[in-house]
Amino acid sequence: MSEQQDTTIVVTGGSKGIGRAVCEAFAGPGTRVYFNYAADTAGAEETERRITEAGGRGKGVRVDVSSESDVKAFLDGVIKETGRLDVLVNNAGITRDGLIVRMKTADWDAVMDVNLKGAFHASKIAAKTMLKQRSGRIINISSVVGASGNPGQANYVAAKAGLIGLTKALAKELASRGITVNAVAPGYVETDMTAAMTDAQREAMVAQIPLGRPGTAREIAAAVQFLASDEAAYITGHVLHVNGGMYM
Repeated sequence: MSEQQDTTIVVTGGSKGIGRAVCEAFAGPGTRVYFNYAADTAGAEETERRITEAGGRGKGVRVDVSSESDVKAFLDGVIKETGRLDVLVNNAGITRDGLIVRMKTADWDAVMDVNLKGAFHASKIAAKTMLKQRSGRIINISSVVGASGNPGQANYVAAKAGLIGLTKALAKELASRGITVNAVAPGYVETDMTAAMTDAQREAMVAQIPLGRPGTAREIAAAVQFLASDEAAYITGHVLHVNGGMYM
């Protein structure tokens, strides 16, 4: 991402957690940060406030990323307003955990539709503009479990592993036009999603981390920001693991 005026960044799932931290990391003079949210209006307003406080311009839009028409309307609106799209961060994600023998098809479909299909919709539309620009960054938020697996999360693991495959395929498709596509795979990070874990579950998770602590959303955002920077211009098709040594 060049340091230029009116750089346009889109983050899916920006009303809280890692998505909000990514929005904050990119916020600053000369940037326009757009993000979507599913239902958390108060969270979206807080993200907008933080972007503004950091000196940037931010706008949250309620969008169902599993709907191709919704995503197209969202991104078409961004591109019409700014004339370009420099960075797309596919972060939107949900969980519907359960053992495979008890998992409902609806729970499988919901996770795949948001976590994987949502990234497909956004990347497909963003790529058209980036190809015309002959520049751009697409960064997918995968997960450590997409590489290591995790019991009770077959749907989530499959979607996050799918994002890694999508990253590599798009990296090869788009590289000739100066577009890089990479993934960040967080480990155990303190967010609203992981806050639902019990104390015993948290202790068991931390015990698997050589650095002995959970990560923070800001640490994930820093990795995303690096992959969007000019310093990362020669990195594409890569999965950057940010997990405290949990998976190597």
